[in-house]
Amino acid sequence: MEACHPRQQSNVTSYGVLTVAILTLEAFPGMWINAFIVCVLCIAWVKKKILNSNEKILLLLGCSRFWYLCTTWIYKFLSFIYPNYLYVPTILQLAIFFQAFFNHCNLWFSACLCGFYCIKIANFRNSFFIYLKVKIDRMVPWLLLGSGILALAVGIVAYDIADKPHCNSNSTGRGNFGAANIKMDKHFFPSFFLAGFEYAASFMAVIFSAVFLLFSLWRHKHMMQTNSMKDLSMDAHIRAMKSVLSFLVMYSINFVCLVLDMVYVTKKLNHMTFLILVFQYIFPGLHSLILVFSNPKLEKALLKILPLERSVKRKVCMS
Repeated sequence: MEACHPRQQSNVTSYGVLTVAILTLEAFPGMWINAFIVCVLCIAWVKKKILNSNEKILLLLGCSRFWYLCTTWIYKFLSFIYPNYLYVPTILQLAIFFQAFFNHCNLWFSACLCGFYCIKIANFRNSFFIYLKVKIDRMVPWLLLGSGILALAVGIVAYDIADKPHCNSNSTGRGNFGAANIKMDKHFFPSFFLAGFEYAASFMAVIFSAVFLLFSLWRHKHMMQTNSMKDLSMDAHIRAMKSVLSFLVMYSINFVCLVLDMVYVTKKLNHMTFLILVFQYIFPGLHSLILVFSNPKLEKALLKILPLERSVKRKVCMS
């Protein structure tokens, strides 16, 4: 890429600073809410000496989202504000590796959680579905392990590509590391194919889980209306359905952003790439917040913390 004109360089720098400021306002609340989920579950783990399947998925999901937001924010901060630090050997490669690894962990753990809700709450008489309902608790550790291996594969491929000369040299623009001087050639086919496959597979898992759960809820309501009966499990259906549907909407937006991010990977920072970054940073924190309010234990712990924070602020203001 040719060197930028001085005036253009100044514009890119100011635009980059504004981008970092906005992403910071999104990333830090997201890191806080995911750290909160991890802390609450770890405390419960220490007390009970055991975690159920739902809590295991939430724990790993919170960890992956926290580190994804953390590593991605550091990477963007360096690429926009201190780009020269990314010329240090292995810094760029490690940043891209961890960003890709935690991003795909986030996607797969989210899909596992959505599928787990579907299998546990939905009610079908199909023999295979009944088998899954009985065995799902034993399958969860293996699903999480498989998700981690798939994410690790993408991270390794991303690290290998970032180590290529066309990815880490002769870049003069700010905020374009990992994007500038990248040509769509044979080096990118394994990475794009593997990443695209995992995006599509996790997205399809979420769609099928949401559709099956929606169908189960609709059938259950229809049976209740026909028999003029009420069932306490309806509350569980409705709560899970709200969580899954909200996740489906956000996951769909995030999926579109991920695909667009692959399309615009060779472009400089512009309005489209800026919007993609904004939506990608909103997703991990916003969905985790919804998960907190859909989980009675996490919601109760959060409501306990909020009055404590208010009292601390009052004491600070009085002093």
